[in-house]
Amino acid sequence: MSSRPVNVGESILERLGVAPIIQAGGPNTKHSGSRPRPETLEAMEFASRYFFQLDELLIAAGELLADIIGVEAATITSGASGGLVIEAAAAITRGDKEKIARLPDTDGMANEIIIQRCHHFGYERLYLVPGTHFVEVGRGTDCTLEEIENAITPRTAGIVHLESANTPKPVSLRDLAGLADDHGLPVLCDAASVLPPRSNLTRFVNEGAHMVSFSGGKTIRSLQSTGLLLGRAEWIEYARLNNAPNSGVARAQKVSKEEIFGLIAAVEAFLAIDEESEMAGYRQHMERTVEALGDIPGIRARVEHGPNHRMPHAVIYFEPGWKGPDRAEIQRRLLAGNPRVYIQTIGPNGECYVDPMNIEEGEHEIVSRRVREVLVDASSGL
Repeated sequence: MSSRPVNVGESILERLGVAPIIQAGGPNTKHSGSRPRPETLEAMEFASRYFFQLDELLIAAGELLADIIGVEAATITSGASGGLVIEAAAAITRGDKEKIARLPDTDGMANEIIIQRCHHFGYERLYLVPGTHFVEVGRGTDCTLEEIENAITPRTAGIVHLESANTPKPVSLRDLAGLADDHGLPVLCDAASVLPPRSNLTRFVNEGAHMVSFSGGKTIRSLQSTGLLLGRAEWIEYARLNNAPNSGVARAQKVSKEEIFGLIAAVEAFLAIDEESEMAGYRQHMERTVEALGDIPGIRARVEHGPNHRMPHAVIYFEPGWKGPDRAEIQRRLLAGNPRVYIQTIGPNGECYVDPMNIEEGEHEIVSRRVREVLVDASSGL
């Protein structure tokens, strides 16, 4: 007679044969997002004991989150990406149940969304899931408010605005929102990765965006499958009507009762933390990593904290004297080692960096040691 394993998780991991990683590259979906906060897991376990009518639960959760965050309205989505889908669906349907039922068939509806060419991004096609079409304006580097206004027609459903560190913003969100209001249109804002600072949770709504999508599984540290949609009450309600558990184009974007409780707990914990003290702690750890890399030929490392690095990161630059492989190969070697370490390689100037957010106590020294070992070996031609 078999007995239940003492630790079910360890047993499953052993049978899977997949080696875990130390996540030193910042939260992203491919590398498992973020480590859920203890409050998140506790709230999820509690919710697992009960059953609810999910539309009632989501409405109540949205009201509570709006009060906690300090915005007019909120709802929970299946990641920030799920928020983009129902932003667009809301722009098309505006609460019309017949239109909601027809999506993604938008024949005869206002189904065009204006996007600045300088605001194109990797996940933009999620806006097209409900049957919308993009109308591009401006150039890859700039755009004018007049060009956006000239693109508005009776077929226009909304206007996209991207908040990202490296995205040009030739048209301010306030001006864009004012133009949208003049034409009775919503601004659909993606702000998935611009936390911290925590003030951004209210900033873009206060600047006029009608709907703003955030990830719940990055800095907030809820489950990777959760997101927040914040904004004006009528538009958040239009979005909710298109979202699961309702049938329709977003039916697959289910969020469980456990995830709802977990996200609320994570948001409360996130907002309760003193950001200045948190950043000081991150900086201290990253300074130690930089110190460990200081004598490697061709490598320049420094702590950076600014628009491109929303928390202190140990940024590694490959100088002209560097004789080793590129950053992609360094990343590959770190992931292939033991223990496996993931660092980020999306810097615009060929750099890579260490992100402290998901590194646990005791792992900082391991990360610094492994990065140093790989860079020293690489600099020697190994």
